[in-house]
Amino acid sequence: MKHAFTVHCEFTKTLNVMETHMRTLFDRRQWLVLFTAMGLMPVMAQTENWPAKPIRTIVPFPAGGGTDIVARNVTQKISDATKWTFVIDNKPGSGGNLGIDAAAKAAPDGYSLVIGQTSNLAINPSLYAKLPYDPVKDLTPIGLIGNAPLVLVTAVDSPFKTLADVIKAAKAQPGHINYATSGNGTVAHLATELLQREAAIKLTHIPYKGAAQGINDVIGGQVQLYMSSVPTLLGHIKNGKLRALAITSAKRTDDLPQIPTVAESGYKGFEAVTWFGLLGPAKLPTAVVATTNAELNKALNSADLRKKLEDQGLNVTPSSSDEFGKLIKSDIAKWAPVVKDSGAKVD
Repeated sequence: MKHAFTVHCEFTKTLNVMETHMRTLFDRRQWLVLFTAMGLMPVMAQTENWPAKPIRTIVPFPAGGGTDIVARNVTQKISDATKWTFVIDNKPGSGGNLGIDAAAKAAPDGYSLVIGQTSNLAINPSLYAKLPYDPVKDLTPIGLIGNAPLVLVTAVDSPFKTLADVIKAAKAQPGHINYATSGNGTVAHLATELLQREAAIKLTHIPYKGAAQGINDVIGGQVQLYMSSVPTLLGHIKNGKLRALAITSAKRTDDLPQIPTVAESGYKGFEAVTWFGLLGPAKLPTAVVATTNAELNKALNSADLRKKLEDQGLNVTPSSSDEFGKLIKSDIAKWAPVVKDSGAKVD
């Protein structure tokens, strides 16, 4: 027993000497760097060959809609230049939440990307009681694509000729004037709520399930005002059925150059637009982000794609990944009080 104990002590002493020796070669931080590098080797190897297969691009809305058209035009242009293969995966539902959630839970290998926009990244965090993803923590912003301004319209035979006319009438009879949008919690709904905050007025919201019926009711005089994106309403404005009163972007749009902005109409700094951007899951490799951002911006700066998007009413706004990330954070903070004051909530 004594001999065994002695052997054990000698063995322990030897281990301690070896450990001390190893610590002279590597301090704890050096070991951490070594093991971290070893852990990253598979990811680095994958990144060097990326993309080696088709890139799934999730669109959180149905095929044929505005977001889908933007996604297909942008990915096609990138594909033409790089020979990368993109596969559009339409995942509509829950205000765009299903598609964003699918991207957030995908492997961060660069083969699952998503087109996000103001509603599902900046508004839904305040609108939904239980959002299945965190747009800041669970996603990696790659770059902005562009934004689409909204326009406030009325029937062509309406007594309202300007935004000032609406404000004056609303102050005289709070809640008497009604306005329609394509639904509760939409960018159009909350943009009008923001306008009410800025102008200190009260309008009555009438939500519709989609744009078509709401537009018809405004044209027919059943509803006094309607707020929606410029592409949605442009044809009705140009054919003389609707009168545009104000644009919600920071500057006038080329599609309706004669229509003043809300900011020009007396509410300095007012801006409420629907923006679109490309993202991936959290922890997306830096090389993938940088490469995709560069190709995205190259595509957006091409004359043919820019014209296609602008013809759809989109202002093209290339950006860095950091700039897009800052916009998401600032818009979450911007829309949170507006959602709260509007009373809109989805369980």
